Amino acid sequence: MRLFEQPFNLIKQGKKVIEIRLNDEKRQKVNIGDVIIFSKLPECKESIKVKVEGLLHYKSFEKLYRDIPFTLFGREDKTMEYMLKGTFEIYTKKAEEKF
Repeated sequence: MRLFEQPFNLIKQGKKVIEIRLNDEKRQKVNIGDVIIFSKLPECKESIKVKVEGLLHYKSFEKLYRDIPFTLFGREDKTMEYMLKGTFEIYTKKAEEKF
């Protein structure tokens, strides 16, 4: 899977321990215990391996963000508005509803 530089670096530093993805067909195949290799965009020359320790499923990003402390995303100083804005720059509302 690919990540932008900032979240990639937060994972590498151990500050981000939860990665958010839509539960699309590809992500539905991910299981606890799997190893995921994240590649840093744009060149994808650097990568990091992480082990899936848990899976959370939510009906919306907002519900997820209400339950999970932002510190686990490496974003302790951010607001709900910031988190949602950043998420919807990547995913559409329609995709959120579908998956």
